[in-house]
Amino acid sequence: MVQNLSVPILVVEDNRTQGEYLRYVLEKEGYPVTIATNGKEALISMSKSRPYLILTDVMMPEMDGYELCSAIKNDPATSDIPVILVTHLFNPVDVIKGLEAGADNFIIKPYTPEVIHTRIASILQAINKPDPNDRPTPLNVIFSDRSYTITATRLQIINILLSTYEVAIKNNSDLQVAQEKLHYLNDQMQKTLEELQKSNHDLSVENHERRMVETALGNANKKLQLMASITRHDLLNQLNSLQGYLELATMDRKENPDLAWSYIDKAVGILGQTVNTVKFTKEYQEIGIKTPIWQNCKNLVSKSLKHTSLHHVHLENQIPEDLEIYADPLIEKVFSNLIENAVRYGGKISKICIRFERENGTNRIICEDDGSGIESDEKKKIFQYQYGKNTGQGLFLSREILSITGIMIEETGVFNEGARFEIICPDGTIRFSDKDI
Repeated sequence: MVQNLSVPILVVEDNRTQGEYLRYVLEKEGYPVTIATNGKEALISMSKSRPYLILTDVMMPEMDGYELCSAIKNDPATSDIPVILVTHLFNPVDVIKGLEAGADNFIIKPYTPEVIHTRIASILQAINKPDPNDRPTPLNVIFSDRSYTITATRLQIINILLSTYEVAIKNNSDLQVAQEKLHYLNDQMQKTLEELQKSNHDLSVENHERRMVETALGNANKKLQLMASITRHDLLNQLNSLQGYLELATMDRKENPDLAWSYIDKAVGILGQTVNTVKFTKEYQEIGIKTPIWQNCKNLVSKSLKHTSLHHVHLENQIPEDLEIYADPLIEKVFSNLIENAVRYGGKISKICIRFERENGTNRIICEDDGSGIESDEKKKIFQYQYGKNTGQGLFLSREILSITGIMIEETGVFNEGARFEIICPDGTIRFSDKDI
């Protein structure tokens, strides 16, 4: 590297770190460097040793860079020394104030070694090849309601304007890069937000289903307690009656055999009731044992036919293909019970229709027929335990199975026009495929 020992440079910078950094950059290029911490100190240093070039900060105590530049340019002994202003500031007033002070160029912070090298090279080239026709001409400029007098050569003006234009281009380029990064980060943030929203949704769904499972388990526990209470009461009554009839039959078997046999017939009937109670206990204890799951409604209706026979009755399964219900796995028996009751007790029945309906925000699965229907005073009784024309436990079990996940059932048909059972599904228990209704 060619040493620039003949080009001493004065650096005027009140920030020690910035001053030492400029010294490092310049000395690396071979320039001898002197540092002053403010304008007054710089003038004293110049009186002792004349620099070839001055790099001065603008914002300094005692005497700022504009004042120092004006002092240098207004002194005939130093007016020919090039001054480069180093500043963070960058707006039209700064440029005009620099020209008014007589600055030869600008270096805008933050800067790179390449920028410093370019500015100094430009100044040195102008010194080595001066234009004899380029004389300073006073020029009055009014900007922002203030008048400025600029005394600068054309080369000074062009160099400063080119410097500011170069900085503007660089700032614009940096801004474009920053915008691209911002767009990229915004896209990444949007993706992260979408993933977070999906995670929150999944968590919400999981928590909702967990609460439904907890509710179902609580309901199942209540069912077991009810079952224990019902079956214990019924079995004790039936066994007491059975024991009583057998004792009566034993007492009358010799003196009145016919009466004894009538007691035995009654005992056999009670024994049948006891067997039915035990069977019911087995069915009832299965409710709530398994975790509720999502099941396809149309398939449930189709599979329920394996538990019953339609005989001459036509079944219309109008449930949508992708409709699912969140219920106890035993829900298949609900549909088989509804179909079986319609066929067995519907009288003139010829058709059963099962369909889905959403009205006024309420989701219903409707099972209706054209049979004899149910009388008004029996509509609520049919869901009670041990009510009915035969076993009387199918609809009771159906109601219990549905209630595991909060689903209700009611009969709303018109007597002599047909039965109509409505399975009312709260939000969160019915959906189309994987999309909640």
